[in-house]
Amino acid sequence: EVQLVESGGGLVQPGGSLRLSCTASGIAYSTNCMGWFRQAPGKEREGVAAIWTGGGNAYYANPVKDRFTISEEIALNTVYLQINSLNPEDTAMYFCAARWGIDCPPEKERYTYWAQGTQVTVS
Repeated sequence: EVQLVESGGGLVQPGGSLRLSCTASGIAYSTNCMGWFRQAPGKEREGVAAIWTGGGNAYYANPVKDRFTISEEIALNTVYLQINSLNPEDTAMYFCAARWGIDCPPEKERYTYWAQGTQVTVS
């Protein structure tokens, strides 16, 4: 059974930072794309960053690429999302997701496995 478990959300003041974690189990970690998505109230879920775990290639949505950093710790089957200079527009539920293969598309429909989500509130 594939499981993705997130942690690291919370309430942060504007300008602050957070690091989200997502640990995968039941999946061949090094042959997947791991993505981070977010969904604000009343909005569509959008991709913000992704990484191919086999080579470390990272991808970012343009609006966040200067403030978000995705990284991985292969030994722990864990992907991180570092978010800096948080602003109220970053308030959302953040989700980790995984899909087989080496490409990392931005479309949420192309990801198979999802974590439960972690709330990030900037206020």
